Amino acid sequence: MFPYIPHTEEDVKYMLDTLGMKELEELFADIPKEVRLGRELNLEAPKSELEVQRLMNGLANKNKPTGELLSFLGAGAYDHYIPTVVKHITGRSEFYTAYTPYQAEISQGTLQAIFEFQTMIANLTGMDLSNASMYDGSTATAEAAAMAGDATRRKEILISETVHPETRQVLNTYAHFNGLKVETVPAAAGVTDLEKLKTMISKETAGVILQTPNFFGIIEEVEEVEKMIHEVKGLLIMNVDPISLGILKAPGDLGADIVVGEGHAMGNPMSYGGPYLGFMAATTKLMRKMPGRIAGQTTDIEGKTGYVLTLQTREQHIRREKATSNICSNQALNALAALVYMSVLGKKGIQEVARQSYKKAHHALTEIEKVTGFKRTFDKPFFKEFAVQVPTSPAAVNEALLKEGILGGYELGKHYQDQSNSLLFCVTEKRTLDDIQRLVKGLEVAKA
Repeated sequence: MFPYIPHTEEDVKYMLDTLGMKELEELFADIPKEVRLGRELNLEAPKSELEVQRLMNGLANKNKPTGELLSFLGAGAYDHYIPTVVKHITGRSEFYTAYTPYQAEISQGTLQAIFEFQTMIANLTGMDLSNASMYDGSTATAEAAAMAGDATRRKEILISETVHPETRQVLNTYAHFNGLKVETVPAAAGVTDLEKLKTMISKETAGVILQTPNFFGIIEEVEEVEKMIHEVKGLLIMNVDPISLGILKAPGDLGADIVVGEGHAMGNPMSYGGPYLGFMAATTKLMRKMPGRIAGQTTDIEGKTGYVLTLQTREQHIRREKATSNICSNQALNALAALVYMSVLGKKGIQEVARQSYKKAHHALTEIEKVTGFKRTFDKPFFKEFAVQVPTSPAAVNEALLKEGILGGYELGKHYQDQSNSLLFCVTEKRTLDDIQRLVKGLEVAKA
């Protein structure tokens, strides 16, 4: 078998003749020689299809999926149960081949799915409306910051240090090119330092970004932050775990102006970090500032129900300089998975998932603290994640757990120097009491 070469010598000659060139090198005449590689690519010899399959399978087998390991790792990617009906529906060809619904007359199924997804997100968050097409939770947060700046005509964004570190990195990248000034509000004992926040908020502040449950799994005191930011007529942006809303008060009831989050926990697999989907909900007065799209329900000339893209504030639909963002990917397949998940579980089902995650996480922490040398890092109310101080190196603890077939906690020292001896554990509804005991025994081995 030979390597795949798309152009024959005849093809190349025809192309050069058409362009009035004699050598292929002439195509690259505008590229300065000093920036060219100047040698052949360092590639292995070509392989047959069979050899490539064997190579790729060998690489894949080096991975340890959560189906083989007992996972207590969270930090943004969560091992929740996915009902089999989700894969069945999303695997239907009319959905997985769908892309952007430009033509409403042939995109009714996709548009209805987006409309229903928006409706459920709005209901879940307690907000007036929701949009579609957010890439993921981090970029949705960055889009919300830009939206707040546009709505208030201010440039300053305050974000808590307890927001996911990677989300803060994404925000800083977006802010650099949007002319926003981002300031980080320090953490104190695992939560946002409210006293420090009071001194930082001003009439120049467009919005405050708060994550709850925060990166440490702790539930933040949103009410105080809401009062502070609204006193200066800024916006409250909340980044939330949608599963937590099964038992926690809805952001809309807490006075949030914009609500964003990562939706993968609803019916989407972890998949080594993606693809995921973000969601965004807001108050009615901010509707025309929202990025992405809003699908709406209407009737046709015969009075039959139909679906359309009601608002399209992205650059592919309107003049670039008037666009609120340049979001392009639809993320509709991931949103469909979340929609099916929410539909199948319903209100009571999501409440049960949240309740089980909460109770099992608290039980796990109680059992872990019975192991000498392990104790909670923060004594604060939490949802399904909690930080634990360990008696030895967190990396060593995780290595020992891995030998026992357990995927341990997230090493907080990667982002927080003052937490270099802490691991962040996550417990979802999938973990049984026996699973938790396995973790505890694994920690006993790890400290030895």
